[in-house]
Amino acid sequence: MLNPDVKTIIDAVEGSQELFKYSLPMIASENITSPIARQVLCSDLGHRYAEGQVGHRFYQGCGFVDVIEGKAVELSKEIFNAPHANVQPISGVNCNIAAFFALTNPGDNIMALAVPCGGHISHAKYSAAGICGLKVHTHPYDYDTMNINVDKMINDIRRIKPKVVVFGASLFLFPHPVKEAREVCDEVGASIVYDGAHVLGLIAGGEFQDPLKEGADVLTGSTHKTFPGPQGGMILCKEKYAAEIDEAVFPGTVSNFHLHHKAALAITLAEMKQFGKDYARQIVKNAQALGAYMDDMGFNVLCKDLGYTKSHQVAVDVSKIGGGSVIAQDLERANIIANKNLFPWDDVHTTDNPSGLRLGTQELTRLGMKEPEMKEVARFIKRVAIDKEEPEKVKKDVVLFKSQYQTVKYCFDGEGAYEFFKLR
Repeated sequence: MLNPDVKTIIDAVEGSQELFKYSLPMIASENITSPIARQVLCSDLGHRYAEGQVGHRFYQGCGFVDVIEGKAVELSKEIFNAPHANVQPISGVNCNIAAFFALTNPGDNIMALAVPCGGHISHAKYSAAGICGLKVHTHPYDYDTMNINVDKMINDIRRIKPKVVVFGASLFLFPHPVKEAREVCDEVGASIVYDGAHVLGLIAGGEFQDPLKEGADVLTGSTHKTFPGPQGGMILCKEKYAAEIDEAVFPGTVSNFHLHHKAALAITLAEMKQFGKDYARQIVKNAQALGAYMDDMGFNVLCKDLGYTKSHQVAVDVSKIGGGSVIAQDLERANIIANKNLFPWDDVHTTDNPSGLRLGTQELTRLGMKEPEMKEVARFIKRVAIDKEEPEKVKKDVVLFKSQYQTVKYCFDGEGAYEFFKLR
């Protein structure tokens, strides 16, 4: 008989797997790994240690780790056409901290998006930027286009003279003006850091902007959002920044770098090399289709005139039908997993029930759904959010619908999306 504490934990793990097996996962910062990736995540690597770079470790027994990390670096550079890659960061925030350490000094000015405008918390003065002692100035923002105001941005860069200009966001519908910023950044001696956490898989598949080609010096990213790998991060950069970035990662912000995650990352990179273009293209098609269907059904989907989105995200103003928190909670009762979201017009200090609902299509796409399925998904959301149908009733139909999508696509072996091993 299992220890009661252990049984409680195992029951919760099984419960979570069961929940997502029969839910519509639409959190924009999540994805599902392939069965092969999950297999190596549960390997002996999970309790091994490695410090240093490939071929230059501080411990013995790292020969196979060198093979794994070397392959991940090789594939990263190829897929992103990057001169240098570091795959050791253990999160996207870790990547941003390392980039700030490498490119700035305490007291420097940086420019980044404000959190209500989609900026990530790691860009804010209380998070990664604060850790590095930076003064954060926010980008001018256009509510109608849900993007940075280019002309005002250029003027602000000249006036503020930041050490780093940060692009990328947590609420991220459209490409950011990297190309437009490059010349003025050169004028004032600023570097460009592009936080590609949400759109890394779209960049890899050629379905979003190419930040490094457009002029970014450093591209940071999470490996588990549109990029469908294990939780972790990577940094890609120009060669001139390689030594500083590597030192900022190790020994700066990372010791051991979670070797089992890097093995799963290497596998996912191989998958993206072969399947990434088709996968990324379908993610964006699905997001645009979802936005159009929801708009037709009476939702206030942002940026209709711009085609709703060019990423994996759809942003919906639900302030007049209950608010973001209320709608997200009701959807969860129907096994539709989404999140409330601040919009630029919301008060950042009152986040209990913001205006927005953020929906991501990357995981549904990974499970083989396409545009027709997005119409069904929109109908489920409408039944809960607009029609105010009892969520438990909608849940029965969601479970039946989701039972048809239990295989991971765009990978080498996708059998058993939610089957891993039997927990006792």
